[in-house]
Amino acid sequence: MPNIKYPHLLIKEPEVTKFKSRPGGGGDKKFPPRSRKSHGEYLHKKLEIAWKESHDELAASFSERHGVYIEFRSAPNFDLVFKSLENMSKGIRLCNVRTDIEIFKNNDTGEDEEKKIIFVTVYVPSEKKRHFFQKIEEYLNKETKKGKPKNHNLIVGIESLRKALAESFWQDAKKLIPSKNSEWCEVWIRGHSEEVIKNFDTLLTKLEITSKSGFIKFPERTVKLINVDYSELEKIIRFSDDIAEFRKAKHTADFWVELSPREQAEWVEDLKKRLVVKSKSNTSICVLDTGINYGHPLISPVLNKNDCHSINSTWGNDDHLGHGTLMAGLAIFGDLQNKLEGTEKVKLNHVLESVKILPPNAQNDPELWGLMTAQGISLAEIQEPLKNRITCMAVTSEDDRDRGRPTSWSGSLDQITSGVDSDIRRLMIVSAGNYTDPNCVKYYPDFQTTDSVHDPGQGWNVVTVGAYTQLSTITDPQLDGYKALAGVNQLSPFSTTSLIWDDNKWPIKPEVVFEGGNLAVGTDDFTTECSDLSLVSTFYRPHEKLFDSFGMTSAATAQASHFAAQIQTLYPDYWPETVRALMIHSAELPEELKNQFSNDDSKKTELKNVLRACGYGVPNLERALYCASSSLTLISESEIQPFERANGKNKPKDMHLYDLPWPIDILQELGDAEVEMRITLSYFIEPGPGEVGWKDRYRYASHALRFNLNSPTENKDEFVKRINMAARSEDEDKPDTSSSSGYWFYGQQARNKGSIHSDIWKGSAAELANSNLIAISPRIGWWRERNHLGKCNTKTRYALVVSIQTPKLDIYTPVAQMIAPKVPIPIST
Repeated sequence: MPNIKYPHLLIKEPEVTKFKSRPGGGGDKKFPPRSRKSHGEYLHKKLEIAWKESHDELAASFSERHGVYIEFRSAPNFDLVFKSLENMSKGIRLCNVRTDIEIFKNNDTGEDEEKKIIFVTVYVPSEKKRHFFQKIEEYLNKETKKGKPKNHNLIVGIESLRKALAESFWQDAKKLIPSKNSEWCEVWIRGHSEEVIKNFDTLLTKLEITSKSGFIKFPERTVKLINVDYSELEKIIRFSDDIAEFRKAKHTADFWVELSPREQAEWVEDLKKRLVVKSKSNTSICVLDTGINYGHPLISPVLNKNDCHSINSTWGNDDHLGHGTLMAGLAIFGDLQNKLEGTEKVKLNHVLESVKILPPNAQNDPELWGLMTAQGISLAEIQEPLKNRITCMAVTSEDDRDRGRPTSWSGSLDQITSGVDSDIRRLMIVSAGNYTDPNCVKYYPDFQTTDSVHDPGQGWNVVTVGAYTQLSTITDPQLDGYKALAGVNQLSPFSTTSLIWDDNKWPIKPEVVFEGGNLAVGTDDFTTECSDLSLVSTFYRPHEKLFDSFGMTSAATAQASHFAAQIQTLYPDYWPETVRALMIHSAELPEELKNQFSNDDSKKTELKNVLRACGYGVPNLERALYCASSSLTLISESEIQPFERANGKNKPKDMHLYDLPWPIDILQELGDAEVEMRITLSYFIEPGPGEVGWKDRYRYASHALRFNLNSPTENKDEFVKRINMAARSEDEDKPDTSSSSGYWFYGQQARNKGSIHSDIWKGSAAELANSNLIAISPRIGWWRERNHLGKCNTKTRYALVVSIQTPKLDIYTPVAQMIAPKVPIPIST
């Protein structure tokens, strides 16, 4: 009997209940012992010096700045309560928080030790000079009701302070700060009002500082590109009240492929005869790259000349390098070689759009890449505003200084996808970036544990794509004696990972992997790319040849876009959040890939390494598109209000509760037979980038959502009570000690990162019959904590995907009839 394919099932709206978080928790701060009198007097003196130096400097330069910048420093390996350094009602602003590692000599062993120092830069208006003096004086002279010095935690956490310098605002490695030679840098200024932007542009003109046109706006920051040396950074600080951060500007990575012709022109003619192109398709893949040659015979059926754009009209719309056209071939066909070698009809249900964001010269000057990306997407949307658009970009910056930290580029992508400016959510697929060290053979795959996913791949809302490979056979006679570096179903030697990122802060990246090719290795450990270990795609000069080899994470990203387009075409009404969820939800981990980074599946720490190396694995198109009789996928697209302002306070608001329509009789009949359930939760956050810390009110994400499942022994009341107690006052994700924790493959500590969470539940059918409640609950974000931004009552969308797989019994039909009492209609393919 053929395997019948059914559509996914949409489940009913959840029950909405008021969410209650339990007070307490959050962890203890660690402070050094202090002598109250000497420490208070020391800080008082340092503050006097800082104010005097600041005002002497302003007077000497005739600056009209209305306040001073003070830098506070923590004791080594101790905490600093930086949230208490800000008082927005008095205009006292936290500019940035940064952490540095310094070397200290151990007095006992005589050996060098690394210790963490926290630095906080604060702006204080001149008329509020007394604020910190008063804090210190209260510490010296007053006690709380419990007999503790007033402001104790704030003051003892401060090791020292000084007038802020350019280094106080620099967020990259110290060695990258400009010296005597001018370099392109990003300046992050407070707010985004027209007045602030106009004043800063006026200041740049006055100081004769070169800048790029345009800027990027975030909720509390505006970013502009300037060309400065160190002295000019100091000038900007001296004359502006609005500085928050400086960062080094971004450069793009180079793109190249070796030109090695493999195929003949008659392949194209054969494939063209088999193409079935959907007329007036409403699904498009918009490729942001070097341009696309729309005249290529395999591209022209789905790419109209009017859909080719450039962010700079002087560049032209043509592909000057070839990379964009190579991307196009895989974005259209997925595995193009498979289509060329086949004999069946090839359906093309989506179209292409091209936006040139890279100039004809070899490499772009530093730019505000977030702004250029936004401009590129806007051009396509203006031309075709109603299309279901998947944006595909394999342009990255390789400098290894971000390591998961949000940048103006990744933050812009999160802003673009979130729809905060236009209420249009967008699906965006980006490359993880490539590792290209020729000496990699000696260390594969260990070298990939230290090569970080490239900017902007750390974006929370985008799908970041890494690479694995199934290509291992070398037939080229010139490479006799060579072998493939990676084995079948292992990580591609080109793929980057997020293993060196701070696991407690940043999203799982890449989320998925697609074919990215392999390297050939000689007996002398010399490595080379070769056509046998690459994919085939379309060449940008079809009059010379029609195909070229293509690989790395660029090729993987193009295939991922093709994958997403198949989902969007079949389900045109699905949200971008849902298409993203189905991609991740369908992913499977080949054993060979998993075993490269985990020796024991029972150890959650090793599974974390797997997630940070290759995400959730390789997406399966059949699972993403269809249900079968013995497996079903339930989907909910819903809107939730995470927080509310009531009685003068911001607090959690709603929790959604799903009572899943399980086929209880069938599951109980199966008894001890093992079944598998998977849950994926996908939502978009609104970014709040800027180096002002991670915890408390200064988070990057506007909000977070979590899913939980009741244990087989937990009734509804007990489950709701547990979820209400799950959030502490700081709303951190604590280890799951509930009776349901042992069923999960990854566990909540591993999965609860970023803005998409997926996990696999394994147990008996009888146990699953009683685990039919899913709660969606909020966690803290800046929407709740930054009250002055007025976002506390904002609603957000999410997509929930739940699937179960059982032994070969029909579970689809009874569930479908519970949801909508109709006979399910199979999908025709």
